[in-house]
Amino acid sequence: MEKEKRVAVISIIVEDPSAVEEVNGILHEGRDFIIGRMGLPYKEKKVNIISVVLDAPQPVTSAISGRLGRIPNVSVKTAYSNV
Repeated sequence: MEKEKRVAVISIIVEDPSAVEEVNGILHEGRDFIIGRMGLPYKEKKVNIISVVLDAPQPVTSAISGRLGRIPNVSVKTAYSNV
């Protein structure tokens, strides 16, 4: 039986440009669950802001979020829907 999927948003703030490649690599690995993503470079503050929307089993979303959160100078928060 397939695990129940939930819609979630992972919000990512990248404070070090050298971390972008690792962030993108992790997101690429989760591409089958990603509905869409939006990235905004905020040049004034020298950060990149990324929002990723997924429809995935909760353990998959947690694993992606956890891996992203272990990258130095990357902040991550995840919000889950009830559906």
